[in-house]
Amino acid sequence: MRAHVILFAKQPRLGRVKSRLARDIGALRALAFYRNNLSTIVRRLKGDARFRLSVAITPDRHKGRNPAWAQGIPMIGQGQGDLGERMARAIRNAPPGPVIIIGSDIPFIERTHLHRALKLLGRTDAVFGPSGDGGYWLIGMKRLKQPNHNLFRSVRWSGPHALNDSIVTLSKTDDVAFTDQLDDIDDGKAYRLWKAGES
Repeated sequence: MRAHVILFAKQPRLGRVKSRLARDIGALRALAFYRNNLSTIVRRLKGDARFRLSVAITPDRHKGRNPAWAQGIPMIGQGQGDLGERMARAIRNAPPGPVIIIGSDIPFIERTHLHRALKLLGRTDAVFGPSGDGGYWLIGMKRLKQPNHNLFRSVRWSGPHALNDSIVTLSKTDDVAFTDQLDDIDDGKAYRLWKAGES
């Protein structure tokens, strides 16, 4: 049974994405980074035989469309609620099989990272890809049973507690594993380090 990889994304519009980064490098450069990163991730991941890739977009009015950066990739709406509610909904509503959700502002994602996460899901119930700031860039669930109804409730997002808070919302019997640490580009310092690594 093939897995499902869901890329959580915002419609790339000026002033609507990467607000912290925009404060440091300007809204236009932040938008360009985000749009280019979406395109890069989709290009790297689409067509993999091990999983089906889709994009969960917000706002919902953009679902079903195929912008240039997501040609040929199914677009679904994230729906209402905070990030936790939207992620839990995506996990519950995905077709049968393991599900992985990844963030859209991590330029380091490669297929091999997802392959390792899927391998871990072969022997655990849930897998997280941690980030250095206490959050995470990947959450995967095997889904042999219905996820806990409190999944991702009361998580303190965008801070040092997001990963630990999310783990607490899993079922008490769930086995948890951790895969590669990758960091997002959230501020000017991270952006400059990433650009320096590119050159």
